Amino acid sequence: MAARVRVTDVGVLNNPCKFFEPFQFQITFECLDISSDLEWKLVYVGAAENPEYDQVLDTVLVGDIQAGKHMFVFQADPPNPDLIPQSDICGVTVILLTCSYKGAEFIRVGYYVNTDYSDPELRENPPPTIIYEQLQRNILASQPRVTKFPIAWE
Repeated sequence: MAARVRVTDVGVLNNPCKFFEPFQFQITFECLDISSDLEWKLVYVGAAENPEYDQVLDTVLVGDIQAGKHMFVFQADPPNPDLIPQSDICGVTVILLTCSYKGAEFIRVGYYVNTDYSDPELRENPPPTIIYEQLQRNILASQPRVTKFPIAWE
């Protein structure tokens, strides 16, 4: 069955930014008539080798959607650094934006995220204890990885 929802654009806003600033994505999609809400979710991968450290930053239900083109901004709080291994705070990780319909995920948009000190001196000589206020998050917005999954729409 043909997809009843088509994501046409995801814009990364507020990028680069400080570590504790919220994530913001401007999502544009087109849809045919659907009878249930769309569930959007933002997941921060805390450690590549262990999904136990993944954090769902926020989930939002978008409902009562009429056929046509729609746009909204999805904003989510940053990850809790206490739930990320210290060795994985700085460096490259992934953020996943997913959308599901009736519990079935039909699209996943993944971005690489680099977290490092904005100050070149701190990048060269990182302090023994992480100074979160000095960290900058940069999403590689120009190269998203989009995966689509076939689902039963109705």
